Amino acid sequence: MIRLFVGLRLPAAIRAQLLALGGGIPGARWQDDGQLHITLRFIGDVDERAAEDAALALSAVHWPPVEIAVEGVGTFDKRGRIHTVWAGIRPRDALAGLHRKIDQALVRAGQEPERRAYLPHITLARMNSPAEVADRFIEAHAGLASPPFTLDHFYLFESSLGHEGARYDAVERYRLDG
Repeated sequence: MIRLFVGLRLPAAIRAQLLALGGGIPGARWQDDGQLHITLRFIGDVDERAAEDAALALSAVHWPPVEIAVEGVGTFDKRGRIHTVWAGIRPRDALAGLHRKIDQALVRAGQEPERRAYLPHITLARMNSPAEVADRFIEAHAGLASPPFTLDHFYLFESSLGHEGARYDAVERYRLDG
């Protein structure tokens, strides 16, 4: 089985800005340079044939390049325990539209439709801590912002889980040319 997702790779300057934020939260496992991305659609574990079908379906997606910026930070939690610290993205509309287009293509290729609400973000750290542990970090970086940047490609990534965390390798690259 191959674990796949569709995402956007961030420019080096943006990744450097985000990597500089690492620290200040006890027990956090900070993402490294190769892990910083924006997920457009999680696919999950699929066999080789389904992976090939997904790759082919994604080649039919047409969407214009997106101009976005990093804005703010936040957390995802489950039952009061934070599992993710993230940086936000603005504007969200272009990425939400691209997400829908990718989801439609993958459904045509035999994947289940995405059922979760889409919130474009960049995962900065993973953890399993009470919500108040990250409060100081969130307050200190609430004003996080980057200059606007344009992304003109999206990728099909393979995710490999190991002792050091996840490693993401680009399987295919698709041009945003809409």
